[in-house]
Amino acid sequence: MNIVKQKIHQITVPTPYAVGDVHIYIINGDRLSVIDAGVKTDEAWEAFVFQIKQLGYGPEDIEQVILTHHHPDHIGFIEYFPRLQEVTAHPQVDSWLKREPDFLQNYQSFFYSLYQQAGVPERYLGFLKELRNPLGNVAKGQLTSTILEGDLLPGHEEWRVIATPGHAQSHLSFYREKDGALLGGDHLLEHISPNPLLEPPHNNAEERPKPMLQYRNSLKKLLHYDITQVYPGHGKIFNQADDLIGRRLESQEKRAAKVQEIIGEDERTTFEICTRLFPKQFEKQFGLTMSETIGQLDYLTHIKAVGTRVDNGVTFYKNMEAK
Repeated sequence: MNIVKQKIHQITVPTPYAVGDVHIYIINGDRLSVIDAGVKTDEAWEAFVFQIKQLGYGPEDIEQVILTHHHPDHIGFIEYFPRLQEVTAHPQVDSWLKREPDFLQNYQSFFYSLYQQAGVPERYLGFLKELRNPLGNVAKGQLTSTILEGDLLPGHEEWRVIATPGHAQSHLSFYREKDGALLGGDHLLEHISPNPLLEPPHNNAEERPKPMLQYRNSLKKLLHYDITQVYPGHGKIFNQADDLIGRRLESQEKRAAKVQEIIGEDERTTFEICTRLFPKQFEKQFGLTMSETIGQLDYLTHIKAVGTRVDNGVTFYKNMEAK
């Protein structure tokens, strides 16, 4: 447990995921609120209860949960607070909390179609059966209110909402101007670069989101704020956010250049590029590596560095300067 300045209390709990521990923040105001809610495991809940008691509170004192985004390691405890009155987040989080059958079916159908376009061989499509697994051990519920860009946090009006999509379509960060504090969720982490993760469009009629482009835009947006300290979802609290943002943007551009090298003078499918970009990881982390590869190709397409050709429903990429 780490108690930080200006009535922000950090609680750290374990997760079963490769990302490791996740942080939960407790803030005081007109009500006692939790920013993000850990992962739904007994080990995590025991760690949370022990640490909140060190602060002089108990689970029964929590009146509001505010979520930065919908991922399983951030929404796990929403069923556990007996006096919880409000669950607040981006409107899209509601579908992830309810997880109704048609939502899950659309989720799976989206990736099936996307992977076919990406040229994924049939033997790898078995991965689709595992897509729902991370959602199986997550608390279910629904939002009582929603927040968007520019809103003030209910009960904590010194905090303003910044929309930071990319890692998740629902991702929000919370900024306190008086001291430059940023509750950044998973948008900006000191030790690793968050994955811009693919998701279906919220409305099936819409074009699919391009999370890498969104993530870059969200990073650049933060450069317009005077951020003195970042309280992240994972890893240590840090400052010098502007420098880190510059490094993140540069690192992504270097990986995009590597994708161009992989394509060379050939035409390649997304799957072919993924297996060359992540030769040791793509089978064990299929979803993450495909998401990263598609993100890099979205960026290269956006800057007109690569072009595309569709053949029998499969998209092929080619460097624009290649003969």
